[in-house]
Amino acid sequence: MGAIRFMWMLLLSGSLCVHVVTGIPISTSVNCAEGSDLTLGTVDEEYEGEVEVLNEIPVGNTVRLASYAFPEHISFLELVYTPGSTNATVRTKMALDADLLPQVGGQLWYSVVCVNGGLENIRKLILTDLNDNAPIFEQKVYMKTISEIQAVNTEVIRVKAVDADISINNNRITYRILDPAPAEFEVRNDGAVLLKRPLNYNVAQNYKFTVQAQDNGDLFDTADVLLDITDFDNLNPYFNHSLYQATIQEDQTGPFLTIQPEGIKAQDGDTGINVTIVYSISSVSPSKYLSNFNIDTNSGVISVVTGLDREEIPTVTVNIKASQQDDSLKTADALVSVTIEDVNDNAPEFDKASYSVAILENSQKDTVVFRVTLTDLDKGGFVGTLQILPESVPFSILLDGTVIVKSSADLDRETVGNFIFQIEARENDPPNHVVLADVNVTLLDENDNSPQFKSSVYKGKVFKNQTVGMLVTQVEATDLDAGANGQVKYSIEFGNLEEYFSIDENTGEIKLEKNIPLEENKVLQFPLYVAARDGGITSRSSSVLVEIQAPGDSKPQFLLNTYRGRIEEETDPGTMIVKVTFLAVTTVAPVTLQVLTDADKFAIDSKGVFTSKVKLDYETQKNYSVQISISDGTSSDEATVVVEVIDINDNSPVFGASSVAQLVPEDTEVGANLTAITATDADDGFNRELRYALRGGEGKFAIDPKIGMVSLAGALDRETKAEFSLEVVAQDQGRPALSATATLLIQVSDINDNVPSFSKTEYEVEVLETESVGTTLVTLEAVDLDEGTNGTVTYSIFQQDPPLTVAFFQLDSSTGELRLAQALDYGAVKVYNLMVQAADGGTPSLVGNGSVVVRVKDVNNNPPQFSAERYDVAVSENLASGAAIVTLEVTDEDEGGFSNGHFIFTSDTFNINKQGVVSLKNDVTLDRETEDNYVLQVVAVDKGGLNATAQLNITVLDYNDNTPQFPTLPDPIPFPEGEYSDKSPGEVYHILATDSDLGSNGEVTITSSATLFRFREDGMLLVVGPLDRETKDIYELVIVATDKGTPQRQNMTSIRVSVTDVNDNPPVFSASTYTKSILVKDAKVGDGLLTLSATDKDMGLNALVTYSFSSGASPRLALNGSTGEVTVASDLSDVTEDTLLELTAMAKDSGLPPLNSTANVQVFLMTVSLGVDVAFESSSYNFSVPENEPKGRPVGTVKASPGSPLFVVTYVLTTHTDLFSVDALGALTTKEPLDKETEGWYILEVEAVDSRTPPTSAVAMVRVQVEDVNEAPEFKEATYEAKIFSIAPYKYPVVQVLATDPDSGDSGRLDYSLTESSSSFDVDRSTGQVYVVSAVGLEGKTTAVLVKATDPKGLHATTRVKVDVQGSASNDVVVISLNQATNVVEKKVPEMEESLGRVLGWTVKVIEISSTNREAVASRESGGAAKTYVSFIAVDGGEVIPAEDVKNKLQGEAGTVKAELEKVFGAGLEHVVEEESADPASDQVIVIVLGVLFGLSLLGLVAMVAFTVIKFRRMKEPIEDSCRESFDIDRRNESYTNNDMKASATGSEQGPRPWRKSKTSQEAVPDGDSDNSSL
Repeated sequence: MGAIRFMWMLLLSGSLCVHVVTGIPISTSVNCAEGSDLTLGTVDEEYEGEVEVLNEIPVGNTVRLASYAFPEHISFLELVYTPGSTNATVRTKMALDADLLPQVGGQLWYSVVCVNGGLENIRKLILTDLNDNAPIFEQKVYMKTISEIQAVNTEVIRVKAVDADISINNNRITYRILDPAPAEFEVRNDGAVLLKRPLNYNVAQNYKFTVQAQDNGDLFDTADVLLDITDFDNLNPYFNHSLYQATIQEDQTGPFLTIQPEGIKAQDGDTGINVTIVYSISSVSPSKYLSNFNIDTNSGVISVVTGLDREEIPTVTVNIKASQQDDSLKTADALVSVTIEDVNDNAPEFDKASYSVAILENSQKDTVVFRVTLTDLDKGGFVGTLQILPESVPFSILLDGTVIVKSSADLDRETVGNFIFQIEARENDPPNHVVLADVNVTLLDENDNSPQFKSSVYKGKVFKNQTVGMLVTQVEATDLDAGANGQVKYSIEFGNLEEYFSIDENTGEIKLEKNIPLEENKVLQFPLYVAARDGGITSRSSSVLVEIQAPGDSKPQFLLNTYRGRIEEETDPGTMIVKVTFLAVTTVAPVTLQVLTDADKFAIDSKGVFTSKVKLDYETQKNYSVQISISDGTSSDEATVVVEVIDINDNSPVFGASSVAQLVPEDTEVGANLTAITATDADDGFNRELRYALRGGEGKFAIDPKIGMVSLAGALDRETKAEFSLEVVAQDQGRPALSATATLLIQVSDINDNVPSFSKTEYEVEVLETESVGTTLVTLEAVDLDEGTNGTVTYSIFQQDPPLTVAFFQLDSSTGELRLAQALDYGAVKVYNLMVQAADGGTPSLVGNGSVVVRVKDVNNNPPQFSAERYDVAVSENLASGAAIVTLEVTDEDEGGFSNGHFIFTSDTFNINKQGVVSLKNDVTLDRETEDNYVLQVVAVDKGGLNATAQLNITVLDYNDNTPQFPTLPDPIPFPEGEYSDKSPGEVYHILATDSDLGSNGEVTITSSATLFRFREDGMLLVVGPLDRETKDIYELVIVATDKGTPQRQNMTSIRVSVTDVNDNPPVFSASTYTKSILVKDAKVGDGLLTLSATDKDMGLNALVTYSFSSGASPRLALNGSTGEVTVASDLSDVTEDTLLELTAMAKDSGLPPLNSTANVQVFLMTVSLGVDVAFESSSYNFSVPENEPKGRPVGTVKASPGSPLFVVTYVLTTHTDLFSVDALGALTTKEPLDKETEGWYILEVEAVDSRTPPTSAVAMVRVQVEDVNEAPEFKEATYEAKIFSIAPYKYPVVQVLATDPDSGDSGRLDYSLTESSSSFDVDRSTGQVYVVSAVGLEGKTTAVLVKATDPKGLHATTRVKVDVQGSASNDVVVISLNQATNVVEKKVPEMEESLGRVLGWTVKVIEISSTNREAVASRESGGAAKTYVSFIAVDGGEVIPAEDVKNKLQGEAGTVKAELEKVFGAGLEHVVEEESADPASDQVIVIVLGVLFGLSLLGLVAMVAFTVIKFRRMKEPIEDSCRESFDIDRRNESYTNNDMKASATGSEQGPRPWRKSKTSQEAVPDGDSDNSSL
């Protein structure tokens, strides 16, 4: 036993040295009597050691180890046995291996044989199989060539691996294809590689992938699979593009100029076979151009063999076909859209060779004269320039051919009656065709000239020898206009109150109608205003003043006995003192006025003006009484003139001293008197009365204006200013005032009123704790603004904090130096606060306080410290550039902490600032997919160089910044047509989209908006609706890949699903019944009767149709199965009567399974002929239809006869099918309402077809006239809106309303009018232009009128015109006068507005052009005396500029205004800015009225005075309405004039009454009387 134990220990040691093995020896006994059969185990394979210990071996018997059943098994074992021993041991010779015992499943059989007796003790040792063998592929590379038409779900190749382990658990193998695994293949666990998707040689020519074989453990082996794909001729050729765009110039032959997107090219769809392609042209649209094109069968290059005309056809579509050379049924089609580029080969054409038009003279600039129409058959029509030749004519032409007025001023019929010129049209492109058209523009006369009098004033006189009917004077006026516009009639408009005069309306002769009662000493004045009016429809007129005098007997006399006047002394001689008034008729007897006394000093002229002859002196003589006389040689009179001489101020004030100095203490109270400064004046009265004033002194001083006392008005401060220099002014009260000045110097003396002030309220100083005693720390400075001892400062410390017993600091009392008195200790005291003071030397002394802060500075001896040794931070990859990430906190126990420290930090991605804030660099962004973690070392260094280190770990978190990506997808994806649904979808293609982001950011779903398709969650594209190739063979899908991140990201792409054909359509016959009639006698065997035709919507074999008779077959007829032709099969001579053969024909396609359809075939065997073909009863028909009738309106009926009752006629409309239709009975009806204005006639073609075979047909022409129905006009707008100013002139355009009438001819002429008459607005009847009549009274209001457009038959439409009238006062109107004729100015209003607008910078609107200012008489002719008044307003931003502002600017820019206006009117122009309305005629009337009023006042005096010297006759009756403007009341039609806007005086005044002279003395106003000679 000891030996056994020793062996066991030895084995155990060995196993520990090698490896642990399970299993222990089994003790058994040997049965040599009967033998035994035992199963031992289990023992793990790879076991080495004792297997069995045999006991009880019979004594005398010997045992041996023998094989049992499997001789090879014994090789694993040996018997350890000593003969004679009762024990033996079976042990291993080698490691046990169950894998070497496959036939017995890992069982080891052996036998222990008893030698004596030969009995066997059979043993079966059960071995446990261990997974110690990896699968091994039989080949490392598997290769095979397969066709691209390999069927799906069939085996492509088989791989095989073997696992040597014997147990199923250890030798079971699973196969898989390693990534990247092609989606086309999968491998089963039996090693069979299956095809899962159809192959396409064009997509991939070979595949290489790796297959892995793995047992149930982790043991595996791999092998490569190489598959070569062979191409199969199963695809049609294809063009690179389905549509090509080509261009070629018209009339050019040869290849195309360009072809897009590239040259035409087709190739075999089977790229591995790549059969040669043959090109051909299958059709051309329009078909008649087929012969114009040729295609090279080998290269596909298309050439034009016959030039094309773009004007005939702009584009042609060429259908081309590509066929395989070996199989013409395999074809591809493409379209070539050929654009024929234009060549400039057509000259433009005018719509007329010559034009003749007439327009009104004075038509405004830009007025449309007429429009020419140019046509050019080339592309784009006429492209070029239009020009008027010569350019000097006053017309221009726009690009659209509209001829407009270029210069209104040149359209003066009186100058030029017509213009003849040419219009040139010149093309821009070579060869630059040029065409000309002749134009003759005739100017129609417009009443634009007012009659012009040859004189501005006419005079006449009536004397004592007057007789009724005598000629007083004659006026004459001319008018440049033609016809009635130039015929002048005369009338007396005003002034003929007593009807003393009459005028001949044709000659202008003014005659005395009745005798005038003359008056003594008086010239009766008769101002007549004569108007000359022309005969225009809108009459124009002008007026002239005719002055008629009627003098009476003369007896001169003064009106007053005494006249009084005043004159200042020293006035120059010739100064008027007074104007004396007198009565005399100077025209009858001239008078003489004389000075009788003091004639050396005074004089009087013939008009009664009394003047000085020398300078008068007030001091010499103050008053004069001068006698004057008047005489006509027969009679005389005397009067007195009292002259008062007025004193003038001629003495200036005088000061006693010119300069005075005064000392004033600075604390003097305000209001205290300082000194008095006075002056004297030699004059008297106001001239010597003085007033005092101060200049200077900054408001600190005041002076009494009457007595000259200077006082203090404001507090003094010597420190601010120590001296003031004042100027005292004394001024008298004379006119003009005289003055004198004196100087006052104020000196301010000092007092102690300023406290010393430190330069700083608090001084701060830092001192190292090691600083030596006696060091000067800071110098304090205090300032006292006082002077002398009041400003001397002494320094001292009066408080120290903390309050220590020892003074650490000393302060020099005189210099202010602060010194260190004791050594400092930062640990003891860090800050000292000292209170210091500065005292001056004044009495009492003033003291100023200050403070000093002394800070003791520490010495650096502590390193900085981070708040953590490691910082972990997570940030998103979309962190903004420059964004802060984390703040590293650092502390330092030294003074100031780490505030003055810095960081040492190395990174290309991050920054750190002085505060420890770590941030992303401004020009850097993070990308987790590139780098997701950063580890950084940060060093903090304080100001002394001590440092600390920390680690910063930055983790980058994912952000959804990657867009999903699609794999490469086939184009197109083929899929068969069929009935699919949501419940039974079809799997089209698996699309796997990827996303580089993590988590939900990288999860991708695919969607599509297509209704027939959807995606499964795994990316499989499903079809969920029926697909019909015949309806649609290609589906363009936009698919969207969307991730689940936030924000969500998407990617889109488009795929094409090609629907492949399935035989799902039966053939369809072209007719349900085929009929044919034949004459038996003419029929021969083989004659074609009719041809059946059936079409199949499928393609390929599915569409290949064969024909046969399915029932009723007749031996007399034969049917060609391929062509469908029915022929005579036998002799028909035996047919003796009409016979109808009825058969059923079948058309069957070649699909699997085949589909079919049937049709009836009727063949009528006739023994006699049936007669004539189908024919209409009439070859043409005429119908009419009213326009605008609803659709379905009957038009008429056509009728055709088939020629035989056996046939039926059907009708077909071949033209205008969009507007008309015809039914089976030939009845025509409308499909849409018709419009006469669009088309008046329609020519229809109706075809009648009979039912015979082959059918006969006939065509009839139908003319349909559309009858006009009068339709009401329509306005383009329901409401028009406009804005005007209230001072807008007469005929000022407001807005043009336009109506359209759909009717044609005369029915389309419209007449515009207002529905109700308006005093404010009217409308032009032909143009629809709404214009102003008068806007007075509408300021600030919105008013509306209704405008009606009426056609010639009375139908009308209305529109509303809404006008906003903006207020503007008449005083906003500015008047300037020009030395130009009125008609010239009127023609150049737009240019004048533009010129004035440029100068003023505002918009100028001319309101009125007048030959006079407010209708005063003036000439319109072009002579030097011409003068025209222009009234206008200036507008800025809708606001009217005040007239005063405009006048100021005109006067300030007078030179610029003149230069601008000369550009319009030429050199020599003069302009005047009129201050107010100047009406000379009205002024004369006013003079008369004033004279009359003066006479009335004298009449009152006559009633009061008891004696009468001379009795005067009564004056004439009052003159009515003397303020009627210019007496031209009826003048309503002046161009650019709105009379309703003119300012007018409406009040009437009483006329003059008789008066008498009073000898009562009264004072006369020197300039108040009019010329005495007229009284």
